[in-house]
Amino acid sequence: MDVRDDTPQAPAQGTAVTDHASPEVYRRLRVITIIATFGGLLFGYDTGVISGALPFMALSAERGGLGLNPLTEGIVASSLVAGAAFGALYGGRLSDRYGRKRAILGLAILFFIGALGTALAPDLVVMVLFRILLGLAVGGASATVPVFIAELAPAAHRGRLVTQNELMIVTGQLLAYTSNAVIAKTMGEGGVWRWMLALATIPAVLLWIGMLFVPESPRWLASRGRFDDAARTLGLIRDPEVVEPEFAEIKRRVMADAEEPRASWGDLRTPWVRRLVIFGFALATLTQLTGVNSIMYFAPTILLDTGLGTQAALTATIANGVVAVLAVSTGMWLLGRYGRRPMLLTGQIGVTVSLVLIAFCFLVLPESAARSYLVLASMLMFLLFMQGCVATVFWLMLSEIFPLRLRGFAMGMAVFGTWTANFVVTLAFPPLIAAIGGVTFLLFAAVNTATIFYYLRTVPETRGRSMEAIEAHFRGQSAA
Repeated sequence: MDVRDDTPQAPAQGTAVTDHASPEVYRRLRVITIIATFGGLLFGYDTGVISGALPFMALSAERGGLGLNPLTEGIVASSLVAGAAFGALYGGRLSDRYGRKRAILGLAILFFIGALGTALAPDLVVMVLFRILLGLAVGGASATVPVFIAELAPAAHRGRLVTQNELMIVTGQLLAYTSNAVIAKTMGEGGVWRWMLALATIPAVLLWIGMLFVPESPRWLASRGRFDDAARTLGLIRDPEVVEPEFAEIKRRVMADAEEPRASWGDLRTPWVRRLVIFGFALATLTQLTGVNSIMYFAPTILLDTGLGTQAALTATIANGVVAVLAVSTGMWLLGRYGRRPMLLTGQIGVTVSLVLIAFCFLVLPESAARSYLVLASMLMFLLFMQGCVATVFWLMLSEIFPLRLRGFAMGMAVFGTWTANFVVTLAFPPLIAAIGGVTFLLFAAVNTATIFYYLRTVPETRGRSMEAIEAHFRGQSAA
């Protein structure tokens, strides 16, 4: 399978690339993006907070914990991920049916109920059930929010606006790491993890309120035959001179799709669609097999194994969040200057080298404070490449490569791959690190080495093209 594009900057014939938005329109788009990406903030917080909560949940019930062992720690952490896999699979289809805006409003309610339920959970079973519910919201947001922003954004600004979601994800993780350290230091051990988990209810409320005031995606409105509403919404988020040509391009694409049945599994019989969906699924899965969430979810556990104390490990983990935020901010800047393909390949090489360095620290160096901080430094290097290059490009490409008629359905399938791989890594990591230690990171490095060669053969370039032009390119490539 080869979906590369050797002429990345040229738009497909007969399509137009939207010009840069005026400052006023861009500010309006930024406000909408910030509101929608509170879903990304919740995604980040709910996935990151567990790293600091687990050491306290492992305490006995008498000391305010749930008495977790390495296996049940993996179950608690991975239960959210399992829910997220199905949230992505069905969330994308629900957003196709009911609209991106209404889907995100529903997800905000799930975020609130899930966060409150985990904070009040009396035992392991209830905790896992509410973590699964919370996962449905996380998965749904991961499949819906990037698509919503991509459909609102002009082509010239799509990279920066869509990657705002990734910035909010890592900001949520940083908030989780920081609040974990502060709460642990100020409140002691007994039940402290409950406060860590309960804080996620606040951004859930803000997301729900904010989404009441943002417009629906004009592309989704057009796909439902609501052309007047689509044109009106486009007028709110575009300069007047570009509304008509972009609306005409969207309408042409929708009318061309009108004779085709609603998105379904049967679409995979079409060769170019099947090739594109397989590529998206592989990109999503391989991004998680970098091992990123073994570091994001279990950073304190890893540092505890190097010899650091609990409070020192929690405090050191804040550095992971800071570097992730700085890396994504840098990645957003780089996307305006370089293509998706070279950034993804650079990031993949960087994370592979970083994993080898982490393994070296565990397997060769004696236990000491120096080893602890070398492991931390290697983790930070990993996150620099992962969040600055791989993650920013991954979410952006998934949001822009799928055709309008199939977008929610195909995005859901791809993000299902993300969370399925995430589930496997999250469940397996605690027992693996307990059994084979640093060799775990060598296994990740081997997978990532194979991934580099796969990307060299398959990754396309999509920078500078409208979403309709990207679809026309892949259709034409299939016909050729």
